[in-house]
Amino acid sequence: MITKTIRYALDNGIATITFDEQGSPVNTMCLQWQDDLDAIAAQVVKDKAQLKGIVLTSAKSTFFAGADLKGVMRSTAADGPRVFTEIERIKCNFRTIETQGVPVVSCLNGAALGGGWEVALVGHHRIAVNNPKVQFGLPEITLGLIPGGGGITKMTRLLGLMAAQPYILESKLFGPEEALKIGVVHELVATPEELIPRALAFIEAAQGKPETCQHLWDRKDYKMPGGTPSNPKIAGMLSVAPAVLKQKTRGLYPAPEAALAAMVEGAMVDFDTAMRVESRYLAALMVSPVAKNMINTFFFNLNAIKGGQSRPKDVPRYQPKKVGILGAGMMGSGIAYAQATKGIATVLKDVSLDAAEKGKSYTAKLTQKRVDKGQMGADKQQGILNLITPTASAKDLAGCDLIIEAVFENRELKAQVTQEAEGMLAEGGFFASNTSTLPISGLAQASRGANKFVGIHFFSPVDKMKLVEIIRGKDTDAETVARAYDYVQALGKLPIVVNDSRGFYTSRTFGTFVMEGAAMLVEGIPAPVIENAAMQVGMPVGPLAVLDETALSLSVHVLDQTRADLAAEGKTYTATPGELLVERMVKELKRPGRAAGGGFYDYPAGQKKQLWPELKTLFENPGVAWDLQDVKDRILYRQAVETARCLAEGVLTSVHDGNIGSIFGIGFPAWTGGALQFIYSMGIEPFEQRCGELAAQHGPGFALSTEVKAALRQHQPVY
Repeated sequence: MITKTIRYALDNGIATITFDEQGSPVNTMCLQWQDDLDAIAAQVVKDKAQLKGIVLTSAKSTFFAGADLKGVMRSTAADGPRVFTEIERIKCNFRTIETQGVPVVSCLNGAALGGGWEVALVGHHRIAVNNPKVQFGLPEITLGLIPGGGGITKMTRLLGLMAAQPYILESKLFGPEEALKIGVVHELVATPEELIPRALAFIEAAQGKPETCQHLWDRKDYKMPGGTPSNPKIAGMLSVAPAVLKQKTRGLYPAPEAALAAMVEGAMVDFDTAMRVESRYLAALMVSPVAKNMINTFFFNLNAIKGGQSRPKDVPRYQPKKVGILGAGMMGSGIAYAQATKGIATVLKDVSLDAAEKGKSYTAKLTQKRVDKGQMGADKQQGILNLITPTASAKDLAGCDLIIEAVFENRELKAQVTQEAEGMLAEGGFFASNTSTLPISGLAQASRGANKFVGIHFFSPVDKMKLVEIIRGKDTDAETVARAYDYVQALGKLPIVVNDSRGFYTSRTFGTFVMEGAAMLVEGIPAPVIENAAMQVGMPVGPLAVLDETALSLSVHVLDQTRADLAAEGKTYTATPGELLVERMVKELKRPGRAAGGGFYDYPAGQKKQLWPELKTLFENPGVAWDLQDVKDRILYRQAVETARCLAEGVLTSVHDGNIGSIFGIGFPAWTGGALQFIYSMGIEPFEQRCGELAAQHGPGFALSTEVKAALRQHQPVY
């Protein structure tokens, strides 16, 4: 029997079920596959009398990819019952295949993730190719979903409630060797060609042994590893688990809570009921806005970036061999580490050899931590360090394919180091600035070739932050943008491409978040309310804490530079209430930020930071009426409005760059799917209406122009 997604062959008592979705590079649980699985399960029942065993295999380079996520994006709240029926239908067919009284063997030739791992779990015996690059597991939580094709029920019964938690609640993926160690895979083979012969050998040896034709949980003597929730030890741990989870999710992510509930409730009932419990939780999540937001961004948008959708087309792939960095401060030393750990020869230049050596020592410090944990050998560490050449001489930059300046945010200094180093570039090389705010087209005026000058904006700390913002100047050519994109991907980071403007996309939008927080303080809203509201909506930290970390003095420096730049153009810059407050904190109250001893917070030695008590005296106004929902909305909407403005102005040219940039660059809450998905998930009209209310109460920062409204409609994604 051959269907559009599955092939079925019966030969000498062995039924081979081969997953092979036509016209797709991977196997998915699309609607066609669900229909085909009905037919295959029915055929298995029909052939029962002739069966000695069943083999599950794949015709693709991976075993099985999982659910059809575009279908999830199209579903609405009213689709809940239909979705539940679909999930149950798949599981019913799985159950049919695994309960025919014959051994079922899963042959895992490649990755099996999410629904793919649940397909693998249909087999009583699982054999995998021992390739360290192959991954198994249940990543659904990262997409706002839970494993609902039997993954929760089966993994909990295989491993026990406590041991299964990392694989379910934390989406921990694992390779073939770990799978063998924890007992979810039974055999490893060296090559895909060995899978079928091993499967047939297992089936042959299993004849006349009923226990090999059953899952553990179907056997009469089955006991859950570690005990059920009625076990006092387990009960004690489970009583605090929801609180621990709530602390992590802040109540904004329903999937981990649903997964924990399905695990515990399922452990208290029989297998079939547990499977139904799991289906109900999944169906509810699949039609929820949070899941759609997270799938949109962490699957579709992330794949768009990894697939190079924002990279100029028709430019050959590029791999820089030698890259120079000007400035061995926090950013420069971080970039050097990122490059050397990916095998790129790095020249780290500063004004003195001492400063450059200090920059190199940052890589030594970070790699030493890995050596101490046994994650890296001393020889590998030495190899990485050998790739970094610290220097005070521009001559050592000779032959670099790319030079990145990462000096202080000062236009004159940047111009000076650009002119000093640019002549050292190899033939066809290009130059980049790691500026976070200064327009690239202006900085490029100091360059010999503005077409080969680009912005490559890293985020701090470079070793932890995945995002890199590539800024296309007015004259930057397509080849340079494409090469910058390839360079960022070679570092294992996520590039977004934006057009030039003051603050580009991320710094500009980030600025609205912190300055809205500062503005609320000026209005008399208590500082603890502002900070806690930001945390409650899912921002990593409050706006005042962020200003302290990034230095209030830096914000004032940017403000002064902006005033000077606009004055040079004959214009006047009107500072926002938030900017004026920050300026007062630095210039009048002498509170420049954490690094200089204190800003909005005090930092007592050996204790937790605390809000500066004087904020209450200086700014808090007991007569001001404030509404917590308003405070929360101002924090999220102000960033979303600025993102929409960037889209309308052409600073952003795609929705995926805006969503990924906002989450990975400025910490916009992941549950929203990013600043633009936040708007689309809510609906453009309701968003416009709320912005109108906020603009009337809190000023033009929330106002949407006709152009912005049009841009939101023009770029709205369709699934």
